[in-house]
Amino acid sequence: MTSTQIKICGLKTPETIEAAVAAGATHIGLVHFEKSPRHVTLAEAARLRALIPASVKAVVLTVNADVTAMGKIIADVKPDIVQFHGGETPEWAGLVREKTDVEVWKAVGLRDEGTLERASKFIGKIDRFLFDAPAKELPGGNGETFRWELLHGHDHRVPWGLAGGLNADNVAEAIRATGAELVDTSSGVETAPGVKDVDKIAAFCQAALAT
Repeated sequence: MTSTQIKICGLKTPETIEAAVAAGATHIGLVHFEKSPRHVTLAEAARLRALIPASVKAVVLTVNADVTAMGKIIADVKPDIVQFHGGETPEWAGLVREKTDVEVWKAVGLRDEGTLERASKFIGKIDRFLFDAPAKELPGGNGETFRWELLHGHDHRVPWGLAGGLNADNVAEAIRATGAELVDTSSGVETAPGVKDVDKIAAFCQAALAT
């Protein structure tokens, strides 16, 4: 049995990147979205990206980035993965995937069974779904879970991950309940919005890897 992959998202400091890597994270997420308390500029993202070892994937989270912005993100930060977390179309996701050498992930706020059906339009256009709680004022990082039973028996036709309110206390249950191959946390390892805690990061990774 392979270990669950772990993405720690919204990191802003060298110390938290080091802590996440040391704890066993497989993916580090950098948020480039000005309305988020976890936002980093492209210059900051590039500096942080340089600290991520080759064995760990660098993910840049974007929200409705246009062609120019996406080109600059990829050129300046050189991420392994771009995560779409807005109202991006399947066509745009597929174009980015086709024209660049980065993986493309699409976050989907799961409200009901119909959401899964609508999301199927992205199959063939992306490399991974990230199932999250429905968006509120912010598209993600709101610290809320969703009804995991929506994923029961779902025929996953592409790789996928689970996000939304995950923390050290519930991540093991979430993995057992959904069979998630990747788990993603942001607010669940914070002491305040945008302020990551190295002990919480370690505890989250330990709980996920012990499942």
